Amino acid sequence: MKKISIVLLIALTFSCVSKKKYLALEQENGEIKNELLKTTVAKEDLEAKFEKIQSRVDAYNTKLATLKQENDTKLDVVGNVVMSNATKSKMRETLKHVDANKLSQAKTLKDSMNLAVAHNLQKTISESNMNEDEDFAVNINETVVMISIADNMLFNSGSYRLSSKADTVLQKLADVINSEPSLDVMVEGHTDSRTINTGHIADNWDLSVLRSTSVVRKLQEKYNVAPEKLIAAGRSSYQPVAANDSSENRSKNRRTRIIILPNIDKFFALMADNNEGLAENNILD
Repeated sequence: MKKISIVLLIALTFSCVSKKKYLALEQENGEIKNELLKTTVAKEDLEAKFEKIQSRVDAYNTKLATLKQENDTKLDVVGNVVMSNATKSKMRETLKHVDANKLSQAKTLKDSMNLAVAHNLQKTISESNMNEDEDFAVNINETVVMISIADNMLFNSGSYRLSSKADTVLQKLADVINSEPSLDVMVEGHTDSRTINTGHIADNWDLSVLRSTSVVRKLQEKYNVAPEKLIAAGRSSYQPVAANDSSENRSKNRRTRIIILPNIDKFFALMADNNEGLAENNILD
């Protein structure tokens, strides 16, 4: 009987202890669930706030991009030239590469434009090795490039048909013209003072024009120069560079002159240049 009582007492003791632990665990479980619920609600609240903030950031970035685009395309009048902010930026980039001494002497926008054009065209002509050929005479005067090509490099004597030697010359010329999209190119034919009259050529006016149109057609048809860039002109014998008193001087007068003129409407296509520069002009500020 005594043994049974002891066993019963032990059983009751363990039963009480297990129930207390169970209740404590139940309470702890409830507290954890409450914390989880609070955390979930807080998380959802933060996510909603984040979405609102992100939406505002996206709207701000869109507005900023729009304003930047509008600012880049905004037209300002600088001197008597209308240009966009993007254009002014390109202009500054090119002017960084111009000789500092020349740049310091630029007082107006036109001065700066001249320096920028001259820089880009000189660079292109230098890369074409055109200056290394003694039958070429290259002169850059502000925004105008003048290339004089000896008669014997293009034509046979008294003829307007291009010779076989002309291909090398015209390839170099086309490379320069095609290097920039904003150029107009005038091809001028020049003769000496000796008169000419054949079945196909009436006089020196005729010969000078026929020679220029031969060059223009070849540049267009073989070397893919855009025809809208090209102008054909003849000067006959009335623009001599030497007196027509000797064979040597007459040969100087027989020439084709290429005049490369930046088209101001498309001028700023010349502004792209990726080399390291020297200084920046403040005329466009």
